[in-house]
Amino acid sequence: MKESLNIAIAGATGYVGIELIKILCKHPNAKIIYLCATKSIGKTIKSFDKNIKKKLPKISNLKNIEWSKINIIFTALPNGEAQKISKKIPKNIKLIDLSGDFRLNDFSLYKKYYKSEHHAKNLIKKSIYSITEFSRKKLPNYNIISCPGCYPTSIQLPLLPLIKAKLVKTDKIIIDSKSGYSGAGKKIEKKLKNKNFLKYFSAYGVGNHKHTPEINQELSKIAKKKIYVNFTPHLIPVYRGILSTIYLDIIENCSAEKIYMFLKKYHKNNFFVKISKFNTAIGTKNVLNTNFCNISICKGTDEGKIIIISAIDNLIKGASGQAVQNMNAAYKLKENLGLI
Repeated sequence: MKESLNIAIAGATGYVGIELIKILCKHPNAKIIYLCATKSIGKTIKSFDKNIKKKLPKISNLKNIEWSKINIIFTALPNGEAQKISKKIPKNIKLIDLSGDFRLNDFSLYKKYYKSEHHAKNLIKKSIYSITEFSRKKLPNYNIISCPGCYPTSIQLPLLPLIKAKLVKTDKIIIDSKSGYSGAGKKIEKKLKNKNFLKYFSAYGVGNHKHTPEINQELSKIAKKKIYVNFTPHLIPVYRGILSTIYLDIIENCSAEKIYMFLKKYHKNNFFVKISKFNTAIGTKNVLNTNFCNISICKGTDEGKIIIISAIDNLIKGASGQAVQNMNAAYKLKENLGLI
């Protein structure tokens, strides 16, 4: 067993922060040294979730961190905060960020979609955008690890391999995604308190959602040409889970069956990616509270079209679980430590 990794969590009391704590409490190499938040200073994390039984440090302010005591800081904070932290911490500490601060290579796009100037532009090139399945070998070389958004994770796991292999056409990609309300963050309950958000569901961010440039960026990188997807997210009246439905045109002499066999082979050594039986309608039931992604390949309306369904838990594979998976790969540990 390798030595312990001393950890600080900034944003410990949010939806993602709580899930991150639960996972790290099960991790044999993780030792939580600091739990940080801007409010509730001095309280215990048990007051936010009674299921956390392990004795942990009380909630403190980020300013109280003694950097020499930690190896890693996870930042589950509002956009913009990780940028500030990244400029203050010693270079030997790994920052694993769960916000959008280092996801976009073009800081002008960050300003357009996140409505704020980027304050750590020089560090963007020193960071890595990481879905572990695609970047595990590179992770030990980076001290700033940017975890993708939840929607982009569900979309890229099936789509990137197909685009790289040039098995699908890239000019008319349509993506319809639905997420539980926890995907909108802890403030959603206050924002929608009087709007009966548990009774209805609706589209949001139509045509300009902040994950759109992230999806376009990563698909374009792998295709080595510009790709622009049609992406529409929806908020549904359940707490957690994401289901993304992707509509694709396939190349000539290809078929839904061939796509199925290709993805099954591609992901056979990716522990957390499961390919469902061909042409099966799937949902989020089997991935909730796990770090798994379930993918189903289905026939489209004619021979030239396919439909891919991808299901994840937005708080785990779409956030905290992926962050820990990235940590494991960065330190060359078994990727599923703490996650099963």
